[in-house]
Parts: sequence; structure tokens; C-alpha cells
Amino acid sequence: MPSPRLKDKYVNEIVPALKEKFQYKSVMQVPKIEKISINKGIGSAVADKKQIDVGVEELTAITGQKAVSTIAKRSVSNFKLREGMPIGARVTLRGDKMYEFLDRLMSVALPRVRDFRGVSAKGFDGRGNYTLGVKEQIIFPEISIDKVNNISGMNITFVTTARTDEEGYELLKAFGMPFKNKNAN
Repeated sequence: MPSPRLKDKYVNEIVPALKEKFQYKSVMQVPKIEKISINKGIGSAVADKKQIDVGVEELTAITGQKAVSTIAKRSVSNFKLREGMPIGARVTLRGDKMYEFLDRLMSVALPRVRDFRGVSAKGFDGRGNYTLGVKEQIIFPEISIDKVNNISGMNITFVTTARTDEEGYELLKAFGMPFKNKNAN
């Protein structure tokens, strides 16, 4: 099985370019994406338990890897939420599946967002990791619009080995992440 397109691009193009730009002494210093974590909160699951199964199935279809349900850590009476209740779904991607998901996200899913002008560059956490919010799960071609009862969003976090936000930004930009102009934020 051939390796993913973005993995080859990282090894052959991104590593040499970032090594030169940031003056790294070794290729091991060049930042890389460690994992992509996708979280989906399903607030309606408090009233309807089947929503969790639907959310897990959708995340599994989108990522190609089995998603797991997340449970509430504490009770919140205003939301009728008790500790231990299932409240969302999550999946963590590494290796080839991570690169394949990143490729599909940037080339297929994000361009399907209505009025898409790029993703904000403000989602960095200070340590080179980037979080992106998606408002609708239907931007992914794996989700059939006819079968969707509730439109729900998800958070996608890119965990990198970059030490600064600038390094993380340049890494994701080299992969082809469609950032808005830094001045336009």
C-alpha cells in the first residue's frame, strides 16, 4: 500500500523547507504533526441516548477509525446532566490515517463550507498546537445529508511538536492549510 500523499510531501518538501527557514541543525528538530484529535459534543444526548450512537457512527465514517463516546466528568443540574452520562464522541488519529484525514479535510471538506474564505490563524495555543472548529458535519462527503437529523459541529485539534505558534503555523501552511491572511483576522 503506498504511503499517503501528504506524508511524502512532508518528508520530501516540508522538512527541507522548514529546516532552511528556521535554521535547524538537524532534521529531527523540524516540527511534525503528532496526532489529530476530533471531538464532538452532543448536548441533545441528555434527552435522547441514540444521539451518541449516531455521533460515534458519523465520526467513525468521517475518520475511518472507530470513535468512542465521552462521558460527563461532573454533574450539572441546570443541564440535567449527571456524572457518567455519555455526552459526546471523540477519535484520535495518528500515522497514515492522520495524513489521509488531513488531506481530505483540506482538499474536500473545507472548500464545501458555505462562504469559505480560509480558516483563522488565531486557533493556536501558544505551544504550536492548532484547534479548528467545524460548524456542520455535512461538509464531509462521507456523511449523507438525507440521513442527518441534527446538524452538529466538532473541534479538530492538530497536535504538533512545534515549540512556537509561528513554527506550527508554517508547518500547517506548508501542508496546505488554507489560512486567511494574517492581516485579515
